[in-house]
Amino acid sequence: MTNMIDNTMPAPLALIQTTDGNAERLATLKQLYPDLFTNEGKLNLTELQKLADPSSVNETEKFEFKWFGKSQAKRNAFSPTNASLVYDEGRSVNPEQGEHIIIEGENLEVLKLLKQGYRERIKCIYIDPPYNTGKDFVYSDNFTQDKKAYWQDNGTVDAGVKVDTHTESDGRYHSHWLNMMFSRLLLARELLRDDGVIFISIDDNEMHHLRKLCDEVFGEDNFVADFIWQHRKSSQNDVDVSLSHNHTICFSKDREVFQLNALEIKDEKFSNLDNDPRGDWVADPLDAPNIRPNLTYPITNPSTGEQHLPPSGRHWRFSQEKFANALIEKRIIFGKTGKGRPQYKRFKSEAEEKGTNPFTVWTEMGTATEGTKELMKIFGGLKIFDTPKPVRLLNEILKLSTSKESIVLDFFAGSGTACHAVMELNHADGGKRQCISVQLPEQTDEKSEAYKAGYKKISDITIARNKKVVEKLQAEGHSTGFKVFKLTPSHFPRAQFTPDPNADEATNQANLQAYINEKERQLFNSYDEAHLLTEVLIKRGFKLNHTTTPAAEFTQNKVLWVTDDEKQAHVCLDAKLEDATVNHLMTNPNKHFICLERALDTTKKWNLKHAMGNFFFAF
Repeated sequence: MTNMIDNTMPAPLALIQTTDGNAERLATLKQLYPDLFTNEGKLNLTELQKLADPSSVNETEKFEFKWFGKSQAKRNAFSPTNASLVYDEGRSVNPEQGEHIIIEGENLEVLKLLKQGYRERIKCIYIDPPYNTGKDFVYSDNFTQDKKAYWQDNGTVDAGVKVDTHTESDGRYHSHWLNMMFSRLLLARELLRDDGVIFISIDDNEMHHLRKLCDEVFGEDNFVADFIWQHRKSSQNDVDVSLSHNHTICFSKDREVFQLNALEIKDEKFSNLDNDPRGDWVADPLDAPNIRPNLTYPITNPSTGEQHLPPSGRHWRFSQEKFANALIEKRIIFGKTGKGRPQYKRFKSEAEEKGTNPFTVWTEMGTATEGTKELMKIFGGLKIFDTPKPVRLLNEILKLSTSKESIVLDFFAGSGTACHAVMELNHADGGKRQCISVQLPEQTDEKSEAYKAGYKKISDITIARNKKVVEKLQAEGHSTGFKVFKLTPSHFPRAQFTPDPNADEATNQANLQAYINEKERQLFNSYDEAHLLTEVLIKRGFKLNHTTTPAAEFTQNKVLWVTDDEKQAHVCLDAKLEDATVNHLMTNPNKHFICLERALDTTKKWNLKHAMGNFFFAF
């Protein structure tokens, strides 16, 4: 169900952080079904179980997909984050010319931040997650604000990213991978529009597990297809079976709403063997799936007198009346010799208007070798990334699933093929698609060509590739660009305090206040206004492509007017809010206003809250 756009500002939080996803889901359930809760407001698990399956209340067995760590992975998905994003102007490329975004950071935390402004706004998600080959992979989900390991590993200091180790002999070999995917897919679903869709590239190692995982997250009824991509056309001589395919699992948010776009008609399918004045045509089967009695009747071949019935389990596409009309219009043929089963003429001119449906086997969408050659060409012959997807594959996915105004998300960006493909397609069809790419700053191997060429992290490759694509497209007359953001710790010191588990509550409260006082003194003596502004806006639900302009009507404070395509607000980060500013806000209370809590005394804060209500927010 798509939420109506809410232009009210969220209520103030004790800490500057994203909303608590678990509390939000529980509150929604209570609002819809209050009978499932006790008088104390607690969820009654027995009543919930009775609702789901009354007969199973006393049973211990049921069909479900379980693995080690599943519950914790779900909690990880909906727990709030204190992290933030900062704009990296130095690595951004023509940001004023395009709204594409590349984010360097751990994608679980980034997805939580994106949920604030992009919830139910993404049309297409494409991801190419790490395949579970039994080797180490880099998503340990050990992210906490008070631990330094992630920030040291992610490039805040010069070190690589710590990997999550697992071996095939470990009983958690599959569990590690499933936990990593489960939390991220849960968040991905919340980002999708009702008519949105996700494509996931995977090989045989986890394909069957991924399908079950997606059944649980998106619902079995929302399965669209398993597209089989032929990624290799040469034979492998070192194995007994040449692996030549990968899977691209496709699930919709709501199958009743989502529909794949039709593809362009291929010319070679059509011909005009009988010189029909209506032009080229193709012979389609006249039968269709299922059995309907009113569409099951004998058709007589006028040349042979032979009668034909639909094949078993199928019926004719037309009623008898419509079939008779099609016969008069010479749209029914009986094979090339006139002695076969009935077929229907479909003309190219008609087909071009409707397009054609995709096949589930993709043999002409490029290969892994093509993807490697494309990337090597961009980087002057250097092989700086293993197994990049070809642009043709992503181009097909985008054509199937997006319109010219869609937002596309790839949170396992790798070398950045998705962003590359979006920019190329926009150039080709005049679209204004926006791509958001997220890539972990995973360290490249010191022995690799990428590292030797100066690309110390995978995210460096993501950015460099798309910078070169921008330069190429600009040379061809197409203006585009992207902004780079980086995941960082919160800029608010109160989010970084860790209580002493051995101290009593009063002592921890006193320590917290002392900590806040000292850190805020440091913060507001040397804080970066742009970084602080970005964090506040993200966590208040603004998109990353927001714009800021000075608000000229305020003369005593520096006030910015911030807008994106849905939200707007006045924002002031001055250490003190002057009387003239307060008076102006109280007489013009119908626009959102955000400021520092420390900029207000008690009277000003009460007056603004009383005059502006939910249009006022102080942090």
